[in-house]
Amino acid sequence: MAITPLTREITVAGKTIKFEFNKYAKQANSVMVSCGDTQVLVCVVAAEDPKPDQDFFPLTVDYFERMYAAGRVPGGFFKRETKPSEHEVLTSRVIDRPLRPLFPEHFMTEVQVTCTTVSYDPEHHPAPLAVMGASAALMISDIPFDGPVAALRVGMKDGQYIIDPKEGSGSDLDLNIAAKPGAVLMVEAGANFLSEEQMLDAITHAHKLMEPVFQMQLAIQKEIGKPKRPVNPPAWDADLVKKVTDMATPLVDKAFTIASKVDRKNALSTLTKDILTAVNPDANSSTTKIVKKILEEVQFKSMRNLILNTHKRIDGRGLTDIRPISCETGVLKRPHGSALFTRGETQSLATVTLGAADDEQRLDNLVTPNAVKSFMLHYNFPGYSVGEPKPNRAPGRREVGHGALAERALSQVIPDKSKFGYTIRLVSEILESNGSSSMASVCAGTMALLKAGVPIQESVAGIAMGLIKEGDKFAILSDILGDEDHLGDMDFKVCGGQNGITALQMDIKIGGLTRDILSQALTQAQAGRRHILGKMTSAISTPSEISEYAPRIFQLKIKPDRVRDLIGPGGKNIKKIVADTGVKIDVTDDGMVNIVAMDVTSAEAAKKMIRSVTSDPEIGAIYLGVVKKIMDFGAFVEIKPGTEGLCHISQLDNARVERTEDVCKEGDEMLVKVLEIDRQGKIKLSRKEALGKKPTA
Repeated sequence: MAITPLTREITVAGKTIKFEFNKYAKQANSVMVSCGDTQVLVCVVAAEDPKPDQDFFPLTVDYFERMYAAGRVPGGFFKRETKPSEHEVLTSRVIDRPLRPLFPEHFMTEVQVTCTTVSYDPEHHPAPLAVMGASAALMISDIPFDGPVAALRVGMKDGQYIIDPKEGSGSDLDLNIAAKPGAVLMVEAGANFLSEEQMLDAITHAHKLMEPVFQMQLAIQKEIGKPKRPVNPPAWDADLVKKVTDMATPLVDKAFTIASKVDRKNALSTLTKDILTAVNPDANSSTTKIVKKILEEVQFKSMRNLILNTHKRIDGRGLTDIRPISCETGVLKRPHGSALFTRGETQSLATVTLGAADDEQRLDNLVTPNAVKSFMLHYNFPGYSVGEPKPNRAPGRREVGHGALAERALSQVIPDKSKFGYTIRLVSEILESNGSSSMASVCAGTMALLKAGVPIQESVAGIAMGLIKEGDKFAILSDILGDEDHLGDMDFKVCGGQNGITALQMDIKIGGLTRDILSQALTQAQAGRRHILGKMTSAISTPSEISEYAPRIFQLKIKPDRVRDLIGPGGKNIKKIVADTGVKIDVTDDGMVNIVAMDVTSAEAAKKMIRSVTSDPEIGAIYLGVVKKIMDFGAFVEIKPGTEGLCHISQLDNARVERTEDVCKEGDEMLVKVLEIDRQGKIKLSRKEALGKKPTA
């Protein structure tokens, strides 16, 4: 039976978004989503049945950018797309996070969502289209899904909202938001010190704009949607459930009063073994799995009841209390800057390396082609940080995402390259983790930057907020533990300084959040952030001297039209300066010259040579020039690259000179003094007035 293609168009904030169903990839649940010339193909497939004894939901979300989408050939040796770039990994996470909580709890069948940008124009970002396409494809599929979901990217300039702002537009806000009717699902933002109220208003504004997207998806589901698969909760033996629950509840309640993560983990492990021995003496594997799932439910309810009923937490803190904080700087000898930030059982060791312009990271993706990054933050999460053996492999999606969040938070305070010419690499090694390791990276990173001598705009701290919600009853938790994240309903990370928010990220495990809950979480986060900032600034509040082991960058400004003189033909001039002095030189089109040197002497020598090459000739200055051409009436001498003057035969020597060749020949170096520069720029030189003197320019 033929499938009829179907097209729907909606308008959101003046932008037309087109959805094409049943036209592409018809063996999958697919939709092509377009806005302007950007087109994203989204395909969703699912296995027929879950694997035997499958006890988790295997959802995979992949986002791919094809370089042909922008009419470009991929860089690199292979000239084809290979492993996903960091940008693609981060976009995959943005798509995954709002979808994941909307699948039924007991649905264990493998689902794969593939989003491919097949056409791209810089005016329309593909990520929100991919989220909406994934939701629409799931809505018309037979896969159970509690949508619809819409997504937008929102900027702000001069107090006005901008939908889908261009990269590098100077917007004070870059907000990615996904929501369903009545509730926000995912927020990810970078901001230029916006207030909590401004951030909340932007989220609310974006949510209101999504209504046409919701209505279109609900209508298309009614029109062409397939019947959803039934989801049946596991049929556990009622007597076994009661027996395990009755035995475990008092023991789990007691375990959740143990403050130490390791001791609590050991207590839970011991009670699990004891209960398994008591109820499953034959060690039946299927019964063992059921008992462990029942125990997970007991733990889930125990922790939540503890918090909602007593307003006390696992480690004895109140809802707004922050764990004990320790801040140290300069803990490592050779790195250019280092800091150790410890909050409870979470610890980040941050290091800063200051490099030259050639240490910048070059990017190769659709959204920011040929761009460079001069500030990089890398986050490492080894297995020993949680006391577990784990293969040490390349960073996974979690590490990339956490590092990107911390980088986004700190990038707002990194000085402009014209004021601080270094390339900056910051690495956060998570040495211990029990919640909020990405936020610890922000705190440790701030202190390490200051210790390295980076003149950041102001100190930035981060805090992770949690949520426990049952019906209308809820509790917001400041500075969450790992168990509160795992068994709770929200991980809401807020970064910023005293003057506002620089980054935001929210993940939830329930159907969404209301404005009231978001408002309370932001207000509570502000108080916690300021408390942490106080601890940090007591350890370090102003930039230190740059390390003796760091290269020195000396900046020099030349006229833009002299850049070519500094470089020289084929780079001849700049290569000579580098070879003679041992420095590194980076020059921009606007005439800013960065000299990277390990000592002042070589930097000053390079400065002198640069000035010699790029400054205008001065009357009275003495130059060591090169004879370029011999004439009967004198010699033409190059006193600067591309700049020649005439030394008349009468000015070659104190005595009378019969032939120019008697004094010099082509290629000779010769000291000359500038006598005159006329209106046409012609330069008159004198050798005889420079005799016995030294160059002054």
